[in-house]
Amino acid sequence: MLAFSARAEPVVSTSDVERFYAIYEAADGKPTADQLQRDYLDQGTDGLKHFASIRKITGERIAKAINERPEIYVQARECVAALPAAKARVGSALNRFSELYPEAQFPPVTISVGRGRPVAVAGPNDGINIGLEALCATTFINPNVEDRLVRVMVHEFIHVQQNPELTDKENPTVLDLSLVEGSAEFVTELLTGDVAYAYMADLVKGQELEIETRFQADMASTDLSKWLYNSTPSNPQDLGYWVGYRIAKAYYSNAKDKRQALEEIITTSDARAILAGSGWEPGSGIE
Repeated sequence: MLAFSARAEPVVSTSDVERFYAIYEAADGKPTADQLQRDYLDQGTDGLKHFASIRKITGERIAKAINERPEIYVQARECVAALPAAKARVGSALNRFSELYPEAQFPPVTISVGRGRPVAVAGPNDGINIGLEALCATTFINPNVEDRLVRVMVHEFIHVQQNPELTDKENPTVLDLSLVEGSAEFVTELLTGDVAYAYMADLVKGQELEIETRFQADMASTDLSKWLYNSTPSNPQDLGYWVGYRIAKAYYSNAKDKRQALEEIITTSDARAILAGSGWEPGSGIE
């Protein structure tokens, strides 16, 4: 289990990225599956080994991804330059977070190179993992690389704080996980000035009432496929993030005690209680 820090000074490890590109360059951009397994994954940090274990990342799968999508591994090298400034901005955001929510914990962040997905994962016991090549390839999230790095990391830090009774629910509903993701988006906006998944504003413009009406009809369903984890670079979706964000923001806006409201949003195990307290309904709050 990784050690957590109670200070808003994120430990961001990039040594796996450095080792990957040493291997990559020595092989002229075509490392073998064996090289990637033996010299990269097997020699990786604890964070990378955990990431590889839970997301089935192997030398063979990375080699296949490099062969099929070589451009994302070239592009990821350019993102490395944005990491120092991004780390400083994340630190500032988390200092603000620790003031608003003193119970916050700040796990280490491991940035590594994988098989093209996922962008990021976070767990209450195992810290945060960022797949650099995946995050750098998802320009649709936010075209500004530094902003994308900062806000995705902050979004993942919020996930770490959330109640496992909601985040790890056995049969979550559309509402449950939309609130999990939307709350992380709302708190990210509160701390950094904007949400992580910035494309949402343009995607929903002029369709707010129609989207939220459909969401209301589906929110008790355990079929997540229409609302969550269904984005691709050519077809950005994940509209549950946006509706969940609207619910969390409404709950916070309506609360007299903002600090208490923030704690309730982060620690809730009952999405319906937050929904009820938010006053949200389809089309509410459209500006």
